[in-house]
Amino acid sequence: MSTEEFKVSGEDVLKTIKKVIAEGNARRIIIKREDGSTLVEFPLTIGAVGAVIAPALAAVGAIAALVTKCTIVVERRDSDAPNDIQA
Repeated sequence: MSTEEFKVSGEDVLKTIKKVIAEGNARRIIIKREDGSTLVEFPLTIGAVGAVIAPALAAVGAIAALVTKCTIVVERRDSDAPNDIQA
């Protein structure tokens, strides 16, 4: 598992989160304040779509209205790691 961090302004939080979700290999997203404290953390499951992600995006939108700058930490599946689904 690898991590990636994005430092964004409040207005770009939702746009960045949507982009990360669209890429499809994120396992978990953590949004932190400038001081490093965690505001929200949510897992992304394989095949999560629409109704499952919508509440998390609504929460992200509310957070974006409250913060001026934050860090988005994205935990990603390694591209060479075996798929989590067992046959």
